[in-house]
Amino acid sequence: MPTAPQNTDELYQALQENDRRPYGRTRTVTAEELVDAAEQFAEPVPLVHALLELQEAYTYGSEPRKSPVVFARLLTLFEEQPDVFDERLRHTLFWRFKWVANALRALPEMPLASLRQWLTEMRDRYEKAGLGLQPYYGQAYQLAAHVGEDTTLAYELWASRARTRLSDCEACEICERALYHLAAGDDERALRTWEPVLTGKESCQEEPARSVSYALLPLLRTGRTDQAREVHLAGYRACRRNPSMSGEVGRHLEFCALTGNEARGLELLAENRNLFDEVDSPLDLLSFLTGAEVLLQRVELLGHGELPAAGYAGRTWTVAGLRAEVHGRADDLAARFDARNGTTAHTDRREARLDRAPLLDALELTLRTRGLDDVAPAAAPVPRATAAVPESLPELILRARALEEQGHPDATACWARLRTLVAAPDYVHPDDPAVGPFVQLCADLLEDEASRAGDKEAFDEAAALYEKAASLYDEAGAPGHAALARACALIPAGEPAEGADGAEAKTAELTAAHAALVRLHEGTPGFAPYQEARVLRLRATALGLRLQTSRNEEHTAPVLAETDLLLDFATRHDIAAQISGALLLRASTYAISGDLPAALTETDALLDRLRAHGPAWHLPRTLGLRGRIQLGLKDAQAAHADLAESLRVAAEWPAGTIDTARLQGDLAEACMHLGRPDEALRHLTRSAELELRHGSRTDAFHSYSNAARLSLDLGRIEDCIALLDSLLTEPDVAAGELDDRLVAQLRLTRARALHAGEDLKAATVEFAALAAESADWDDDPGSHAMIAAETAVILAQSGEFGRAREAADQALAAHVRAPRYEQLSSCLRELARLQAQQQGSEGLADALAYLEDAGGIADEARAAEYEARGRSLDSALAYEHGRVNAFAGEYETALAALDEALVLLGETGPDEDHADEWAECVRLAGAVEGIYLERPAPALTRLDAAVSRLTALGHTEETEELVSLAARLRDQG
Repeated sequence: MPTAPQNTDELYQALQENDRRPYGRTRTVTAEELVDAAEQFAEPVPLVHALLELQEAYTYGSEPRKSPVVFARLLTLFEEQPDVFDERLRHTLFWRFKWVANALRALPEMPLASLRQWLTEMRDRYEKAGLGLQPYYGQAYQLAAHVGEDTTLAYELWASRARTRLSDCEACEICERALYHLAAGDDERALRTWEPVLTGKESCQEEPARSVSYALLPLLRTGRTDQAREVHLAGYRACRRNPSMSGEVGRHLEFCALTGNEARGLELLAENRNLFDEVDSPLDLLSFLTGAEVLLQRVELLGHGELPAAGYAGRTWTVAGLRAEVHGRADDLAARFDARNGTTAHTDRREARLDRAPLLDALELTLRTRGLDDVAPAAAPVPRATAAVPESLPELILRARALEEQGHPDATACWARLRTLVAAPDYVHPDDPAVGPFVQLCADLLEDEASRAGDKEAFDEAAALYEKAASLYDEAGAPGHAALARACALIPAGEPAEGADGAEAKTAELTAAHAALVRLHEGTPGFAPYQEARVLRLRATALGLRLQTSRNEEHTAPVLAETDLLLDFATRHDIAAQISGALLLRASTYAISGDLPAALTETDALLDRLRAHGPAWHLPRTLGLRGRIQLGLKDAQAAHADLAESLRVAAEWPAGTIDTARLQGDLAEACMHLGRPDEALRHLTRSAELELRHGSRTDAFHSYSNAARLSLDLGRIEDCIALLDSLLTEPDVAAGELDDRLVAQLRLTRARALHAGEDLKAATVEFAALAAESADWDDDPGSHAMIAAETAVILAQSGEFGRAREAADQALAAHVRAPRYEQLSSCLRELARLQAQQQGSEGLADALAYLEDAGGIADEARAAEYEARGRSLDSALAYEHGRVNAFAGEYETALAALDEALVLLGETGPDEDHADEWAECVRLAGAVEGIYLERPAPALTRLDAAVSRLTALGHTEETEELVSLAARLRDQG
């Protein structure tokens, strides 16, 4: 939401706009923001509307834990201000008692008594309001069915009653009645009951998708295979990727498994990979996981357990491995529900699904029938279907070239098909003047291969392929194509070498490349318009890369001038893709040069043009750019919205044609700025997975490294370790083929995670190994200093003080070459504390030696005019002298050091961090003076004065320990 509503009219408009969004995180987050906005107004009615919208978002976004909380607020408002609720709002409020009942059933941690108590509350309120009880009895029946009790009486009490205005819709009640008959084993009666829904006569938001998913197997068992096929195709489309309909997706997976469509089932599982992580309803998740396990179990039984499968984010899965994981999680969920309910109903139902035998050997569900042997080696989300590839070879070649001229993503599929055909031994090239000679087609394929190599950052390979393609184009008599291929080979890509010299060399290289492109352009007559436009685009790109490398303001104007040339040419020749390309490049130029408002204005205009005139496949990239610009403008919410829309639009195009990995990474950054680290983690792992599929393994491991560190920061220690273990066992990591510093970063994060998980032994081994390896990093002594310092601390925690001293000395030696004042000072102070705390007076000398080293670092920092970002190095050192001497029993020395620390800190003020440090120093001084030196009077004077000072400044929390210590001293006196 770009800006918060400033009045109630804007709020209502925003609510209406949000109501049009599909259910999911974007809608939910916006609903949460609108509640915050509504609370700013004095009127309660807007808040009621906002809360209703939020509850709906939670309900249909599969977040059952949050829905009752919102309803509780609504109910409180109703009790306190009933006049606020007009007839419609009152109706909605009473309707949503059912939503809460459904939500509570879905949570196994919610006691059964609480569920029954809620139904009693619902009945009492309905009776008090003079409302019919049919909806209450409907919920009572659903609870009985869920628990696994005898439902006969509950069903009759509900089904025999007349419907009321608060009854579920006809379609939903039809489904419940059909499920009652289905549970009784009467497929025919269930299907007769379902008939109005399956034929489309009755429907609602959830129907017929819900009924279809349950009707699939009864339709097969009763011989209605054609109808089963039809409703599967339609019903699946209505529930795919929808967290609130994950159970329905699971039943479609089961249907595939039992009809010989295991390969399609794996494709659907890949498309719904998000459900493993995005379904917050345990009941829905149990249903989805059981359906997925039916599929995975069947694939494994057929001997394909090692096929890749799409599962939980953060690692790759085989069918067998994922089935085992799913089995454990689903068994646990079923057991939790049964424990809550006091029955075995959920375990029994789950076992019945897993024990089902296939109902058909084969049922053709789609025109593209696939077997397990045809499954691709990577399970990727299913994107928009590529446009049909022509069957005729001449048509295919011409179509590929036409799409390539446009820059259309569907060209990829055509080239892939042609590559397969040309590689076949029986390939015969068409004798068609429109198609041209075989050598021209070979050049086309080389050019496509070069483009794909460039996308994977294999730049040298790409340049060589472009040159080879150019030679073949010369041979084919296509000079325009040849010149364009050579132009593509002229762009020097890749990152410059580190440092100013590397950037300067890269800048010069790009300047030379631009000059060469201009010469080539001017010296090549007869370009087709689309070819000349591409050369102009390359000229502008070379200068854009130069600006990006140099960050020199003087390099901005030349880029804009080249961009204007391209835009003018493309406009005159009506080349839509190059028009938008020029506008995108202009916006990027403004962004690189730091003029973010201008860049935003350009992208806004471009988006308007793309939506009106196309090309549509440029939308994801443009939205992604605007998202990054919004991040630069510190509008994370707007960035999130743009990036999320970019991913949604990108899904409409063939996989691999749009850099969705970067979009996922940018979305992760936006989530971090918004304070949503768990969501950021999901996007990071998805980005890494996409990069792996794209072949960008280094980028993928960087993303995984970021994800691992974030999971550690979130306290998800086991997740972090599991992720890193899976990465570090990858073949190229084990073989030493991946960048050694990147692998070291992964291992360092793993060591920290082991430490955080209190596996001190394993952490110590890993830290020590890393410290030894990093000692040889002559080009990066700073990193070695940090690793050695962390190693020293963990060795000291293990009581290995001799090895800790050795590691600390390594850190100090590396620090001389690459100072790390603050970090190393903190490490040395911690080492001193550990030694004094564990060894007392015997360890005092060694502890003081650490503090002497820390004092030297403080002196160096002062001489270098280094300002610590955290605590003052001098005051922190004085405090540690006090603590270390106190541990060693040298109380007079300790008190003197603490008094010195207080002098260095000065009087506390409004700053909370400073107040906390000051209060701790006073506390320790008071304890040393009053308890160990047995001088309570001056200690109490010290403490009481500090309490008064802190209280006057509003730091009441910081006074708590001081007050407690003062009370102890008075009691002892």
